[in-house]
Amino acid sequence: MATDRSPRARPLSWLLLTTAAIAVLVIPVAMAVRVLNPVGSASPALENPSAPTVLEPLTAAAIRDHAPDKAAATHATPSVALARSVPVRVKIPKIKLSAPIISVGVDDEGVVQVPPLNRPQQAGWYRHGPTPGEIGPAVILGHVDTTTGPAVFARLRELKVGDAISVTRKDGRTATFTIERITTVAKKHFPTSRVYGPLDYPGLRLITCDGDFESRAHSYTDNMIVYARLK
Repeated sequence: MATDRSPRARPLSWLLLTTAAIAVLVIPVAMAVRVLNPVGSASPALENPSAPTVLEPLTAAAIRDHAPDKAAATHATPSVALARSVPVRVKIPKIKLSAPIISVGVDDEGVVQVPPLNRPQQAGWYRHGPTPGEIGPAVILGHVDTTTGPAVFARLRELKVGDAISVTRKDGRTATFTIERITTVAKKHFPTSRVYGPLDYPGLRLITCDGDFESRAHSYTDNMIVYARLK
């Protein structure tokens, strides 16, 4: 776990960062999913075209067959789902966060696109999944920091179970979620099925990087994942 996230404390090779501030994500968009370090879609100068595979390939069928999150069984009253509507802003009062959301997908090789590093205060919603408020796991990802300083999800580690997350949608409605679980996991053990697997309630996942920064790999060692449920 990194103890000092100030850019001034980073090694010079940190300036070659390609994926330092975002999670390793797996996407159910093809029959064979490639799990790579994601590359910022709008930062070609910082891309690492030889990013190593860090997890075993996972098929879309395996993701579809994953059982719904067991946390759903602990709720006697199911959440009322909303219709599909693109998210436009995420707010977390506890950490005074209010950030615009852009839509992100995958590149030609099936690697997750992330918000551009030159716009570190933007979050990215994975557009091939549910929108916040729909049944299923809506995924929003953001950088923890960049070469210029803290980014949109720099303070996620301050959150606790029970804190609220609100997502404003294009239809004018706000989907408010309650945090149920916060975990930090090694990227090589990223819980793909738990993050992207089907749910029988409207869920939300916030994902960013955590752990130590490895200058040789130009990447953090871990991911922080915030799991939440629609109120």
